Amino acid sequence: MEGIISLPENFQLVDGSAGPVTTNGGVTCDYVSLKNAIRVWIVAQFTQAVGHATTVQPRKATAVAGTGATDCTSNMRIWENEDTAASDTLPAVTAATLATLTNNIKKKLVVIEIDPAVEFKEDYDVLGCVISDSSQATNYVSVMYILQTKYQQATPPAAITD
Repeated sequence: MEGIISLPENFQLVDGSAGPVTTNGGVTCDYVSLKNAIRVWIVAQFTQAVGHATTVQPRKATAVAGTGATDCTSNMRIWENEDTAASDTLPAVTAATLATLTNNIKKKLVVIEIDPAVEFKEDYDVLGCVISDSSQATNYVSVMYILQTKYQQATPPAAITD
């Protein structure tokens, strides 16, 4: 059917954190190759049982092993829902190089949009992110990358290999 977008055929969904993990000690998420992506979103779901101003810092690298990883420096579009139990809205916030959550006890959703053509120059073609250390074993995050692929296909090429 013309005009219909198929999520799994147009977008590659990649687990970035191997399910919910504690933010106690911080989290270095998996890295994904953007060689076949025209746009990518980092989607992070948080359960904060103890208030903490947790940050999500996108990082770029030269290989999916995290080789040469460095913080992304371009201002990126960010959306945050600071209380998903109370609302399903996802308002845009000021563009920035990282997302910072409010220091409170809530379930939260953060979406960061990255345009590889803007941020990824020279040898960088891999994206990851780091979640800051909440020092709380009862705070959790689950991260997914959504890659808009260049070519619609039933099985896109793997993003977890170089």
